Amino acid sequence: MSSTSSLVSSTGPGHARILSVGAFRPQRVVTNEEICTYIESTDEWIRQRTGIEERRWADAETSVVDMAQAASVEAVEKAGLAPSDIDAVVVATVSHPYQTPAAAAILAHRLGATPAAAWDVSAGCAGFCHALAQASDLVRGGTARHVLVVGAEKLTDFTDLTDRSTAFLFADGAGAVVVGPSDVPGIGPTVWGSDGGQWETIKNKRSWIELRAAQEAGEEVVWPALEQEGRQVFRWAVWQMAPVAQKAIDAAGIAVEELSAFVPHQANMRIIDAMVKQLGLPESVPVARDIAQMGNTSAASVPLAMHRMLAEGQAPSGGLALLIGYGAGLSYASQVVVLP
Repeated sequence: MSSTSSLVSSTGPGHARILSVGAFRPQRVVTNEEICTYIESTDEWIRQRTGIEERRWADAETSVVDMAQAASVEAVEKAGLAPSDIDAVVVATVSHPYQTPAAAAILAHRLGATPAAAWDVSAGCAGFCHALAQASDLVRGGTARHVLVVGAEKLTDFTDLTDRSTAFLFADGAGAVVVGPSDVPGIGPTVWGSDGGQWETIKNKRSWIELRAAQEAGEEVVWPALEQEGRQVFRWAVWQMAPVAQKAIDAAGIAVEELSAFVPHQANMRIIDAMVKQLGLPESVPVARDIAQMGNTSAASVPLAMHRMLAEGQAPSGGLALLIGYGAGLSYASQVVVLP
């Protein structure tokens, strides 16, 4: 004779929302003119091709975790919480210089959030939107009540300043949000995916194994900086990401006219303009263009841009914002959220 027992499943509040946003922007401002001392280019060329006017670089002593901590402190305080109230910490990054342990575990310890669960998400420039989706599901499922989500990058550690295709693009910074329970939907369904067949379009120049083999063979050791096939990535983003964003709008059950803000990954101003046109965004919907001052900060770009729009009054608290991140992988994720 056998007996069976039923497992108990966790249950949550049913809905989640972003409670607050925090940010860290390095003090050092790097102009296009300075970039042109490293590569053969001009301020005009960089502006026309990317929309970037300047970017922020962290100093040598500032780490990914340092920047994540500064952004997180602001987010937690604005949410009216103590670090001990955080049940999980999720950091989206591709530039934490240790494969293990995760930056999130170190961050949780520094904040005083221990024993919060902590892990990193590696989804390139789409990482923040992936992590936000995880946080929403954790809260709604009852696994966590408050989740800290951070996008933090120090891309200058992995930038080849002699590479004319990338030297002017990448920058540093961190953005953080706290996700918690809500009486009404605050984070819409996430539309996401990947195309691993194009993984080589954005990658490190060498794997760590290849670097070690070169060292052992007495060959020149080339630091595994980031490289990308700019034209291929540009075409993919322009033609493939607007439909993804539209699916996120449809999944949220709203019309494009109901949006109060559009916060896309800050990769290229021309990509942003193309997406705005394809989505048919009304002129009344403000669009994040943080790339002009911050450059491409990968997983940090969406929360940084959202933080700027709220801080400068470009987007209203309580309004609906369309988020989308896309990049290395090639991976992408999009959702509509209620702004804190």
